[in-house]
Amino acid sequence: MPQDFLRQLAHESLPQTFRDVASVDKIRVLVAAELVEASLPAPGEEGEAVVKKITPLGRATATTPRRPAN
Repeated sequence: MPQDFLRQLAHESLPQTFRDVASVDKIRVLVAAELVEASLPAPGEEGEAVVKKITPLGRATATTPRRPAN
């Protein structure tokens, strides 16, 4: 889940580079939600994503307690 991925990123030093498709896809979601700033490969192309920073909204989201599953 991208929110769990965001929480992991919040504990890492940035920038971080990711090459696996699953991580790149999660980063695309986080960029679209304006939670991180990152460079991404063009849509439909494989490549690496570099997460440059977590936005203030991303930091707030990462520190919000998880809601219990119903």
